[in-house]
Amino acid sequence: MTTAEEPAPTHAPPRSLDLPEPPPLRRLVGPGIVAVGIGMAAGEIILWPHLITTGGLGLLWLALATLVIQTGINLEIERYTLATGQTVVAGFSRWWTGWGVLICLAAAFQYMWPGWATSGSTVLTYAVGGGDAVWITVAALVVMGALLTVSPVIYRTLEKVELVKVGATLFFLAVIVVAVISWRTWGQAAEETVTGVGRIPEGVTFTMLLGGLGAAGAGGVHNLVLSNWIRDKGYGMGAHVPRLVSPITGQTEAAGADRYAFPQDEANLARWRVWWRRANVEHIVSFGVVCLLSISLMSMLAYQTLSGRDGVTSDPSFLRTQAEVLGTETGRWLEILFYSVAVVSLWAASIGLLDIMGRVVSDFVRRTYLARSTFWTEGRLYVTAVWTEIVLGSAILLSGVDQPMSLLLISTCTASVVTLLYSALLIRLNRRDLPPAVRLRGGRLGFMVLAVGFYGFFATAMVVTQLRDNL
Repeated sequence: MTTAEEPAPTHAPPRSLDLPEPPPLRRLVGPGIVAVGIGMAAGEIILWPHLITTGGLGLLWLALATLVIQTGINLEIERYTLATGQTVVAGFSRWWTGWGVLICLAAAFQYMWPGWATSGSTVLTYAVGGGDAVWITVAALVVMGALLTVSPVIYRTLEKVELVKVGATLFFLAVIVVAVISWRTWGQAAEETVTGVGRIPEGVTFTMLLGGLGAAGAGGVHNLVLSNWIRDKGYGMGAHVPRLVSPITGQTEAAGADRYAFPQDEANLARWRVWWRRANVEHIVSFGVVCLLSISLMSMLAYQTLSGRDGVTSDPSFLRTQAEVLGTETGRWLEILFYSVAVVSLWAASIGLLDIMGRVVSDFVRRTYLARSTFWTEGRLYVTAVWTEIVLGSAILLSGVDQPMSLLLISTCTASVVTLLYSALLIRLNRRDLPPAVRLRGGRLGFMVLAVGFYGFFATAMVVTQLRDNL
């Protein structure tokens, strides 16, 4: 345990090392896939299709705007870790330890509600014709926790899981483009997206919209963990930092400093420009473009199959109606494919959410409070946090709080508020704590100010409408 005389590593000055040589772009592919694999789930399959079915295709403008803004925020998260090897949560905590505490608490509140896993189990019961979604979810969470616990290098396992999920989803999207979505729907989506900019249709509340914003792409603490993933992938100065390994099967790597800085000479700055360009390309394509395709096509599919039909509910049971329509109008094979992709997508997201909680807590607690503990390694803290989340989530379900849509809205509304908070902190971090040659400035700075205003508007609108409706 650190003492008052010995500053925690989080507060120590950075160690100076050269920026590593950037590898080819193909070897950098991964963190964006993990981010989109975890994020491309409840929002794309449940919340946004439900919003579009309720409010019309004109709402797509808001989903697309959110994805653009999130992609820009994510790149600023990557900027700090590329330049320092430190996570942004650790960066915030150097100013005030309370920021790290608040983000850990926000992660716990956002992800202890097992809405993604419950939704996947619920869809599975639709596919097989019955079953107890609660107990299926509990069993699924235990299996996910065991997989993360025994993975020698946890990031590699997560990357493989999400790569399979993204591949399956893209295959399904290609199928529906060819076999289901009509030219009429394409035209209507294009027209209403353009003409609907700035409009919020009747029947769509700001609470639903805030939940949608938190579920479009990533959202909330999910985005922050990009720091951890690109560090484990070896991006920039993160190559100098040990990877997160299993305390059971992993091989401990040599310890390094908590934060690094590279000399601001021409050779290092030339490497920085290559790193920054390739990191941007990797994330914009694998996260931004894939999210855009997924949310647009799944929303168009829901609108074409469900709009105007009687009996479409406001809970995930509308997915059963959608699957039945696909089976009737196209073929039983597509109904089975729809169910399979939905279950895989939601469960793959769930294992990623367990990882997010484990990484945020273990990184912060280890570096802030237990840096000199020989027992509480980051791996042991990670496993403890993951299993604590599993126990809490299972307890919530077994207590009777098992409605997927309610759980998802709690999680995603929390995500939007958290995104507002750390977007403002990121501006300060990347302006104040990075050298002039690599810090946030110009158009990127203006973009981040816009992001704060964007999330601030919808969070404020939700609070105002809630107060107005309840007073």
